[in-house]
Amino acid sequence: MMPRAWIVVLGFVLAGAGGLGAYFLPLFQTAASSSSAGPAALPNLNPVSTPSQPFTVLLLGSDDDSKFVPDRLNTQSMILVRVDPTTKQATMLSIPRDLWVPIPGQGVGKISTAYQLGGAQAAMGAVESNFKVHIDDYVWIGLNGLVHLINKLGGVDIQVTNPVMDDFYPADLNSGDDPYGYYRVAVLPGATHMDGVHALQYVRSRHGDVRGDFARSERQQQLLLAIKSQASHLNIADLPSLASSLNGEIKTSIGLDRMRALIEIANDFNGSNIHRVVLVPPYTSEGWAAGQSVVFADWGQILPVVHQTFP
Repeated sequence: MMPRAWIVVLGFVLAGAGGLGAYFLPLFQTAASSSSAGPAALPNLNPVSTPSQPFTVLLLGSDDDSKFVPDRLNTQSMILVRVDPTTKQATMLSIPRDLWVPIPGQGVGKISTAYQLGGAQAAMGAVESNFKVHIDDYVWIGLNGLVHLINKLGGVDIQVTNPVMDDFYPADLNSGDDPYGYYRVAVLPGATHMDGVHALQYVRSRHGDVRGDFARSERQQQLLLAIKSQASHLNIADLPSLASSLNGEIKTSIGLDRMRALIEIANDFNGSNIHRVVLVPPYTSEGWAAGQSVVFADWGQILPVVHQTFP
């Protein structure tokens, strides 16, 4: 899919459902407005119907620095997003990357390895088979893609309630750096404005926090909503540079025509009807399996909660 199609995907998912892309919605809203107003406007020769059925998208984020072979990446972030156009409700569910599960056709392992073993389809299959849900599409983003997007926005405003002190943050963002090096990252509590690098540090850091990946999942959801808030600063003139900055760093299965339809309902969603779920204990517990630190699921508690919003 071409970069502009990826932008459209993210434009709906973040704006309408708190996923990885709402910051682009204003671009397409502006384009839609200009296409129907004024004598110089172009007619819509390919109208699409507004969606009415709920749909689910799996958002995937990977460390894709030089330590990893391209297309052999784990997913460091997995967020399942469901949007219901009829009730105008959306839910995002963060899935622990170390969740120990059966992976269809691959045996048992951390759910984060499914993408490495079989790409987006394997990641979707692992989530579908374990959480007993249906996933319509996926969106994947890499490290530099997230950094570039936030920088194009002019940064984001974050109210830090969960400070970060990490002495072992990976020094791997730029290919010229030692991909196995580390440096110290400190994010202090309070209101702050973050550029792309510092926002990535905030949501990626996993050391020095007693709540581990659970706290990181909460920070990731917090950043996504902050990006959504910042989206109003964009305009249609930003589109070419945004498309260029995203090249190769975002992939999706959603087609352009369907995205045009989804954008029609994006304005119906805001912070008050976007629900956030993180599978903290007692829904999960930490332990060891196959010599690894993993997260075990209590499916008896998880599935009833999931099926309330992901039937």
